[in-house]
Amino acid sequence: MMNNESPQKNMTDILATLKSIAEAVVRAAEAGSLQQVFQQIAHVAQRLVGTRYAALGIPSEHGTMKYFEVAGLSEDDIKQIAHPPIGRGLLGVIMHDQEILRLEHMTDDPRSSGFPANHPHMDSLLGVPIKIGQTLFGMLYLTDRRDGQPFSEEDQWLVESLAGYAALAITGSNLTEQRSRLTLLEERERVGMEMHDGSIQLIYAIGMQLELLKLTHPEIKSDLDKATRSLDSVIEDIRRYILNLKVAGYEQQTMRASLLDVVARLHHSDALDVHVKAPDRQPPFAPPVVEAVCQIAYEAVSNIIRHSHATQAFIDVSQGNHQFVMVIHDNGHGFSPTPSSSHEGLGLRNMMQRARIFGGDIEIESTPNEGTRLTLRLPI
Repeated sequence: MMNNESPQKNMTDILATLKSIAEAVVRAAEAGSLQQVFQQIAHVAQRLVGTRYAALGIPSEHGTMKYFEVAGLSEDDIKQIAHPPIGRGLLGVIMHDQEILRLEHMTDDPRSSGFPANHPHMDSLLGVPIKIGQTLFGMLYLTDRRDGQPFSEEDQWLVESLAGYAALAITGSNLTEQRSRLTLLEERERVGMEMHDGSIQLIYAIGMQLELLKLTHPEIKSDLDKATRSLDSVIEDIRRYILNLKVAGYEQQTMRASLLDVVARLHHSDALDVHVKAPDRQPPFAPPVVEAVCQIAYEAVSNIIRHSHATQAFIDVSQGNHQFVMVIHDNGHGFSPTPSSSHEGLGLRNMMQRARIFGGDIEIESTPNEGTRLTLRLPI
């Protein structure tokens, strides 16, 4: 609400400004994943007031930052900073006390705790909590107007108006993502039940027929034993897949944590060391894409465990502004990457299909006795 120091605008100008803010936030809310929505709102705030930097912070249930999306800094700039914001100092005042801050010089406030190493210099601050009633959804932080002037009462009014619309957009995006997760979880349960009740029971029946054939045709017992072992292997693969369907969660976690979960579920032997190098921040995708990435990693490392005789495997993830890249390589025996009718070929085709669904591709490089390298590329 405007107070006595509100900008001197006529009602037409005010309504036009509010309409433009609402339209900008609606466009931001259509960005896709939650992280993309947050990032777009930060850019809207930066353009609205004309600042060098802007950020949108989303608090976690533990009182730290769950998301922190920035406008005005490149990926390289962010990588140089010693650590991401953790909700202390003036950022924490806005988050914990839900207090609006408008400071000409941040260092003049005794609650300021400074910046981590390699953080760009910032002087003035306008911070506004995003909330409805007493419920806090996030915080908007703006620093340093491009014209060098301190933040004005009009700037504060604009950002408070933006925060009101942003609260609604964040709520809507949260609900949309939760509905998506519930739908996917229900589909997982259905597929898992059908596979267990249908496919596994059918394979069991075939196995029993093979056992009867052993008794009546002992001369082919050796061949039948091989077939039985193959069926057992298929049953184990299906059981493992069903288990993955049931345990894989859609709660937001960092890309590194998600891939570490994948490795933990594989229960590989001590003879193989699997190293994960990935950004310890939220992935730049909606949950279905993250799940596809994790399933590709699972299949790739599973193949390494079963076929490569490797002692070292590496999962390396990098992401720029437009592309996500995951490289999985090992020091094993290598194999022919040409898809065939074998189980290994089917796994490779499944991985490629998962990548294509989300506009990506997979490249396989393998040399006998020099290991295998799988590269997944996905557009951001």
